[in-house]
Amino acid sequence: MLRSVSRVIRKFRAINARYATPRITMSPLVRASLLILRIYLVLLVGLLLYKFAMLAGA
Repeated sequence: MLRSVSRVIRKFRAINARYATPRITMSPLVRASLLILRIYLVLLVGLLLYKFAMLAGA
């Protein structure tokens, strides 16, 4: 059991090492767009959690 778990972990680490550095370069506009999308996603998740907390508390 422990061997199979460690084997899976090694596979994940090998995949992560392969894709650690991006192969394409992003323009500053693309970076800014992705940052805005991340912020928007965090805000949406926060709003969802807030709404759930209000409904659960009511």
